[in-house]
Amino acid sequence: MRILHSINDGEYGGETIVTWDAEKKSVVYHYFTTAGFATTGTMAFENGKVLTNEKVSGNAGGVTEVRGTSEFAPDGSFRMKTEYLKGGKWQPARDATYREDAAASVTFK
Repeated sequence: MRILHSINDGEYGGETIVTWDAEKKSVVYHYFTTAGFATTGTMAFENGKVLTNEKVSGNAGGVTEVRGTSEFAPDGSFRMKTEYLKGGKWQPARDATYREDAAASVTFK
């Protein structure tokens, strides 16, 4: 599966490639950003939530790992809460709710 996204009229964006890894018996993904870093991670599904854990490569301001919990709400919105590992310590990152905008388009600057 291929997922493209951008925010703030293309200020930031990325592409995620999601596949099934038969050897790992897991869903894996590769995320490439317009900010110059990339991640490789795994997804697990538990109690209606998507749990992610990813390793960061490239210049991400010292962040080396990201983990998150995501879920879809009955209204169709998507909430994602993440934390990142920087300097050997886990820190809160984002807690965002996304809603589809049918008029929006993916734009990269």
